[in-house]
Amino acid sequence: MNLAEAFQIALRSLRSNRMRSALTTLGIVIGVSAVIVLVGLGNGIKAGFNEQFGALGNQIQVAKVNGSVPGGGAAKDLKDSDVTALRNPNVAPDIGAVTPMLGGSELIEVNQQQFRAAVQGSTADYLTVVDRELVAGSMFTAEQARSNARVVVLGPNAVATLFGGDAGAAIGKDVRISRSTFEVIGVVKGNGQQDDAAIMPLGAARAYLVGGNDTVTQIIVQAASVPQVPAALAEVNKVLDSRHSIRDPAKRDFNATALQSLLDQANQFLTFLTLFTVAVAAISLIVGGIGVANIMLVSVTERTREIGIRKAIGARSSAILKQFLIESTMLAAMGGVVGIVIGTAITIAASVIIPMVAPDFGAPTVSPWAIVISFGVSLLIGLIAGGFPANRAARLQPIEALRYQ
Repeated sequence: MNLAEAFQIALRSLRSNRMRSALTTLGIVIGVSAVIVLVGLGNGIKAGFNEQFGALGNQIQVAKVNGSVPGGGAAKDLKDSDVTALRNPNVAPDIGAVTPMLGGSELIEVNQQQFRAAVQGSTADYLTVVDRELVAGSMFTAEQARSNARVVVLGPNAVATLFGGDAGAAIGKDVRISRSTFEVIGVVKGNGQQDDAAIMPLGAARAYLVGGNDTVTQIIVQAASVPQVPAALAEVNKVLDSRHSIRDPAKRDFNATALQSLLDQANQFLTFLTLFTVAVAAISLIVGGIGVANIMLVSVTERTREIGIRKAIGARSSAILKQFLIESTMLAAMGGVVGIVIGTAITIAASVIIPMVAPDFGAPTVSPWAIVISFGVSLLIGLIAGGFPANRAARLQPIEALRYQ
């Protein structure tokens, strides 16, 4: 018996038990489609995350160490002179931009509505450095920053509370922050992390709200490009080590953190999470394989007399083995093909629906590797699941098989 004949016999057997064949492949269909959908969702989450936060990959955040320095005294404050030193291209050529931040918490009032905001005094290029966008109005200018103008750019949460979420209505309005009046000149787009902010010129924050003279809470450094982040980070540490008289890196009174490393860690976590969920989904493939093995054992039992007749007229054991292996593999293959169709269809549908209901989530994408691997595993499961029943059928003796009732 050649291979074509074996395929024809296997197809005839599967067609004669359509319902049983369909139910047998159900576990494999579910497993393959689940793997494709979950990999697609995982790819979508990673793509959405990278799109939302990828622009921060060249950002370095510098902050004062809380409390005392390990093995030393009190930590020194970050100052305007530190910012000026980091802006020197002769000593830090890989740094593209530097902006200071002076933070505090203040109550904003307008028309008896109140909102507790995170005040951030900074420079005119703050939004550019931290990669934030405006939805209305404009950022304060360098001239307004130099003159300590009482202007403020609000985050979306403040606008939602004070102006009913209408960004346009907030522009040009006066709000009271602490005991001073500020004009709202802009509203920033939400990013889910700093939406309580109220951004104003650094000098205005010092003069009217949080006080201080030349100290800053944080320094945001932007590397000239993502590949230059390691060099920029080394330059930040070198400049501040020199200014703060740091000889031992373990005793630094400041922390300089490259956001790219945090983004890499987050991507690694998302990859592991996707693999874990796929592994859980793959359990159904194993369950499907058990179903194929069970049905093949039943098929061997039902067709014992047929096997005896075939052997009695000269069929070899290898031909019997080949027939049942092909049958089990075809069962798994059909389940794999149906699973691919269903999983791909669900993923494509999700790629259309999810961006409409959750724009920040990221559109799922069909992974060719998920299709190839899941289908290959389904074939392997069919081959393994059919191995024992096929071997059992091949070892039957003709006389014993013909006596079987």
